[in-house]
Amino acid sequence: MKPFDTKTNFKKAYKNRLETMYAKAFDDSTLREQYHALGSLVFDQLSPIWRASKKAQQKHDQKTVYYFSMEFLMGRLITNNIMNLGLRDVIEEGLKDLNLDLQAIEHYEADAGLGNGGLGRLAACFLDSLASLGLVGHGNGIRYRYGLFEQDIQQGYQVEKPDDWLKDQYVWEIRHEEEAIDIPFGGYATFENGQSKYVPDEYIKAVPYEVPIIGEGNEHINKLRLWSAEPTSVYPADVDAIEYDQEIRRLSGFLYPDDTTKEGKILRIKQQYFFSAAGVRRILKDHYDRHETFENVPDQLVFQINDTHPSLIIPEMMRIFMDDYAMEWDEAWAITTKTCAYTNHTILAEALERWPISILQPVLPRVYQIIEEINRRYAETLYNQFGDDHEKVLRMAILAHGEVRMAHLAIVGSFSVNGVAALHTNIIKTIEMKEFHELYPTKFNNKTNGVTHRRWLHHINKDLSTIMSEVSDSWLKNPDEFEKLLPHVEDEKLHQRLRKMKIKYKKHLAQRIEEEQGVKLDENSIFDVQIKRMHEYKRQLMNALHILMVYNRLKTDVMFKKNYVPHSFIFGAKAAAGYHYAKKIIKLINTIADKVNNDPDTNAYLKVVFVHNYNVTYAEHIIPASDLSEQISLASKEASGTGNMKFMMNGAITIGTMDGANVEIAELVGEENIIIFGMTSDEVNKSNDNRTYNPLDIYHSNPEIRTAIDQLTNGFFGNVAQDEFLEVRDKLLGRDEYYVLKDLTSYQQAHERANDLYKDEKRWWTMSAVNIAKSGYFSSDRTIQQYADDIWHIKPLKK
Repeated sequence: MKPFDTKTNFKKAYKNRLETMYAKAFDDSTLREQYHALGSLVFDQLSPIWRASKKAQQKHDQKTVYYFSMEFLMGRLITNNIMNLGLRDVIEEGLKDLNLDLQAIEHYEADAGLGNGGLGRLAACFLDSLASLGLVGHGNGIRYRYGLFEQDIQQGYQVEKPDDWLKDQYVWEIRHEEEAIDIPFGGYATFENGQSKYVPDEYIKAVPYEVPIIGEGNEHINKLRLWSAEPTSVYPADVDAIEYDQEIRRLSGFLYPDDTTKEGKILRIKQQYFFSAAGVRRILKDHYDRHETFENVPDQLVFQINDTHPSLIIPEMMRIFMDDYAMEWDEAWAITTKTCAYTNHTILAEALERWPISILQPVLPRVYQIIEEINRRYAETLYNQFGDDHEKVLRMAILAHGEVRMAHLAIVGSFSVNGVAALHTNIIKTIEMKEFHELYPTKFNNKTNGVTHRRWLHHINKDLSTIMSEVSDSWLKNPDEFEKLLPHVEDEKLHQRLRKMKIKYKKHLAQRIEEEQGVKLDENSIFDVQIKRMHEYKRQLMNALHILMVYNRLKTDVMFKKNYVPHSFIFGAKAAAGYHYAKKIIKLINTIADKVNNDPDTNAYLKVVFVHNYNVTYAEHIIPASDLSEQISLASKEASGTGNMKFMMNGAITIGTMDGANVEIAELVGEENIIIFGMTSDEVNKSNDNRTYNPLDIYHSNPEIRTAIDQLTNGFFGNVAQDEFLEVRDKLLGRDEYYVLKDLTSYQQAHERANDLYKDEKRWWTMSAVNIAKSGYFSSDRTIQQYADDIWHIKPLKK
């Protein structure tokens, strides 16, 4: 009998494991020891399933996808593993009998510091769906020692501290020292007798760690392979060994090191090549050992390039084929371009990476030679296609103006290029990458993002999960079943349950915020939430200016105050360490919060809080408690968004622009069940082309906006220097690149609609129920199935 078949067996196994591991009485154990004992026991349960999965994958040798990503924002895996193994009820009840709290033990696990925002969370959802659909697909990334950073707020400003998430071991990983690979950097590359010769300056050892990714209820386990940078056994003779060791380990030290300096750019390039080369080398070696040929690689493997960071997979594959196995260029190129697929996640110029040749070439001399040759042959194709249109060839080239354009490399070297929302893909095909789409019309396709409903509803919102199980007994396996809630959306009893659910989670969140930050929120107020990476295009600044406008009206307009439903505005975000202006916006939000929260005239109606160190686990607390979901990016700038899907799935109403996946949410729920405002993407693009927008016109014509802008620098905030936010004012009135002032009046009117809708309880909870019922479309199971059918051409593992 398995230890977990019954509560009694679990209790016996758990007590024995804890006392054996720590040589102490069970009653004397600490929370840390309780966590590690539970993790160890759960790993024992998954281990035979993992072995069986590996054996089945080797036996059937089916086509496999490898998902390369700089980020995998996994959250706490103890939660996922217990849930997907079907052990939660037995463990929870057993621990309760032992006077222990499973949630407290779960919360001991640190969030794995492997990502930052939507890119990493999406990758985590995709891995979960791959495993839960029984597909053979593995992740490949970097084992960051300190992740992004732990955020502290001091005097309103973000302060970065190392996120030491590995300080107490990570119970879910296995180190495979014997599979380490030495990755070369620097040096020089030449040709001798028609053969390439590469002499590197240094080697860095890539040591793989494997983390199991467990499918829900199907005994299927894939893996996430994470590479750690370590010194090789041979240290250079002329360096300090300790300093050299530390320098090498920096490569896998932090996610997204500051690249505003030359040293930062070099480190970024080395990171990207490090995990791409290590992953590709190991996979291709295993393939050759098994098949003794590379001819069938496109039939057996897919390398999915998640954003531009892993684009160096393409020249690295070429290098392996030609240098290590003496393959001719044409054959190597044919295999490479039939194996790699590229997902574009942005149209922002800053994220479509362009590395200076002067930096990349010395770091990766042989790889750069191959990129040069790819570009030369590709340029020949362009000239053959377009004649002597030199400007067009230059625009589309991989190498131009002293830069390597990584997105162009990914497009040219891949058989598929997909966007992540219908609007985003349309913009790629018709504007941003129009010329590439005309050249390669069959490559481009859309795969709208999704989120795993198992984590983002079933785990984080037990009350709603119970409701869903009453209308369908298969919604966890088949998210299309969400729509079975539709016949009940106007049911008053359902409305009462949804309202009770919201109040419960709002109380929990309010308690945490008060305990940690001393701000008391009213659970009967509207919880208006914007949690996402801090960036100008996401327009947290517009949200902040609107709060100022609300505050001013509460102070001066009696009727407005009488009709205003109390609001709690909740922000959560991290700004990149080198992104000065984003940090200034965080400071502004905290300064506004200090002002309005301490004003006795208004603080019963208006509260503002910026939660500290927002991460996946904090999101799991915030999302079920949210009433309004702020998705207010400038139209045409957000590729998709996934937070909008998580909020919708938990019954929050979207207030947003027609941007990213908001467009598809609006189409699904109907315009009456979403609050849309602002410019369309066509209007934004037209305005950008015409260059007729002048924010000063709005400043001079709208008294409310003018007052809010003036308050930034007129001494209104008594606890900061008068010029603290001069930069913000100057950018808004100068260029206002993201049309904050242009959309601000429409945004204000959208909030007025939301205020009125919330007062109409029947209407509000009907809207909430419709959003839940339609959210099944945004399950990552649907997204992954589309990738599997249309791009990867993979099937579930045979049993």
